[in-house]
Amino acid sequence: MIRKISYCFGIMIAGLIMSSCNPGTTTENEQTDSDTAAVATDDGFEQIFDGKTLNGWEGDTAYWRAENGSLVGEVTPDKLLKSNTFIIYEGGNPKDFELKLEFKITETGNSGINYRSEMFPGVPHALKGYQADIDGKNNYTGQNYEERGRTTLAYRGQKVTIPNTPGESQKNAWTAAVVDGSLGSSDSLKTLINSNDWNTCHLIVKGNHLQHYINGVLMSDVTDDDTTHRKMDGLLGIQVHVGPPMQVEYRNIMLKNL
Repeated sequence: MIRKISYCFGIMIAGLIMSSCNPGTTTENEQTDSDTAAVATDDGFEQIFDGKTLNGWEGDTAYWRAENGSLVGEVTPDKLLKSNTFIIYEGGNPKDFELKLEFKITETGNSGINYRSEMFPGVPHALKGYQADIDGKNNYTGQNYEERGRTTLAYRGQKVTIPNTPGESQKNAWTAAVVDGSLGSSDSLKTLINSNDWNTCHLIVKGNHLQHYINGVLMSDVTDDDTTHRKMDGLLGIQVHVGPPMQVEYRNIMLKNL
C-alpha cells in the first residue's frame, strides 16, 4: 500500500511540473471538442500528395521533386533562384479548411505554406497571399506573413487583429496590426521547434480567423477584419525562397475542407 501511494503521489507531482513548463502556450488540445475530435481521428482529411509523384501539383521541376515519400524543394549552387518559386496544389481554391503536414528544412533554408493566395502576374510560379512562414534557423517559423502583400501580420507568439483601417508596410510589418494578446514569447516558442528535423504543422483557417500551429502549439493567431486586402479563398502552395542553397521536405500533406 505504501508503495502504491508513493507511486501515485510521484505521478501527481510530475503532472504538476509538466503543466507548469509552458503556461503561456496554447495547444491543439485546448481547442473546441469538434477540433479535438478531428485531431484525434483525422476524420475528413484527404491526402493531397501521393508521396511518389507530383501529380496534382504544378511547379518548376528544376526545384521540386517527389522523393522517399516527401515533396522536396531544393536550391542548388548551379540553380540559384532569382525570385521565390512555388509548387501549387491543383485541387481547387480552399476557403475554410484545416491543413496538416510534416516538414524538415536545412539550416540555410527559407520556405513557407501559402494559402488563400493568387498568382502574381509576370513572375513564373509566384504567389501573393497569406503564408505560414518556415525557415531553417527558426527565426520566423510559425508567424503569419503575407507574401507580396501586407508583409508580416503576426510575429510568432502574437495574437493579432487586423482592423479595417488603412495601413502600410514598414520594416516588413503591417502598421495597422493590433496585438491583442500573447501566446508566449517568440524565444520560448522557438525552443519547441526542431532544427534540421521533422516538425508538424497544422493550419486552421475559418472565416477571417487564421491559426498556425507547430508541433501542436499555437504560434500565431490572426483575425483579419481588413476587407480591402483580406482573401477568403484561393490557391494553396509551398515555397522555396531566394537565397543560398537549401532543401526543404514536406510529407503526409492532409487537407480537410470545412
